[in-house]
This record gives sequence, C-alpha cells and structure tokens, in this order.
Amino acid sequence: MIYDDFETFAAAVPNFTPIAGLDFGDKTVGVAISDRMGTVATPLETIRRKKFTLDAARLFEIVKDREVGALLLGLPRNMDGTEGPRCQKTRAFARNLAKLTELPIGFWDERLSTVAAERALLEADTSRKRRAEVIDHVAASYILQGALDRMRHIKAG
Repeated sequence: MIYDDFETFAAAVPNFTPIAGLDFGDKTVGVAISDRMGTVATPLETIRRKKFTLDAARLFEIVKDREVGALLLGLPRNMDGTEGPRCQKTRAFARNLAKLTELPIGFWDERLSTVAAERALLEADTSRKRRAEVIDHVAASYILQGALDRMRHIKAG
C-alpha cells in the first residue's frame, strides 16, 4: 500500500524490520538499507535500470534477503515544493511496485540529497570514477537517514 502521508507510513512500518530507501532515477535505482532498529541507513547497491520487471525482480531479491519491512522512495520535488515530471515517474514506479507487494511504500522529500551525497564523497576524496559508481546508493542512504531521523522524532513525541 502506498502512503502519501509520512506519519501514516511510519506507523505502518513493522517494528524491528529494515526499511529499504530508494533513489529512483532514469538510469539507476540507488538502494540503501536500515538496521532493524531504524537508526542507521547504509548504502547498499545501485541497480542499473533495464526493464521494470527486471528492476523489480532485483529489488525484491534484496527485500527477501534483507527481510525488508517497508520501501521508501525519495520524491524529487522542485525547490519550490511543487512536483514535476520526475515526481510523476517516481510515483508511477511506486504504483507498479505496489501491484507486486503488500509492503508499505512511502515517500520522503529528497531535495538536495544527491548534492549532500556528492559533497560527502568529495570530502572523502573519492575519485570521480568511484563517485559515479556509488552516488545513487549514497544518495539513497541520505534519503533514508532523513526519514529514519524523522520517524524517531514521531515515536518520541
């Protein structure tokens, strides 16, 4: 089921299950995974997009192997908060995933996540070639970490 409201999504996430954070793009899907306590997001891999069925098959292999309890997609809003074509593509991807799984699917505003990931990789003196290889799943971890931090505040509040 897809949740547009983040608080409702957070309530739907089963306790003590990892969440997969996804940075959906035209050519790749960056994947990050949380720990079971929902405190730390770790970059996992970048899926090179081919066809939806192949992309989804790889994603659901990860879901099964990691016992993932929910999927969180970065929603690439415009800087003024409006939704453009990239948001529409991300929402369409989520709708297609929802047809294949009962897992809760939510969205997190990902504005500037790729910029933050790029900055962190530059500060770590990562080579240009290596940055290109890892940027998508590092961006996914930034998206997921932001959501995990928010979920902790919701539960504490």
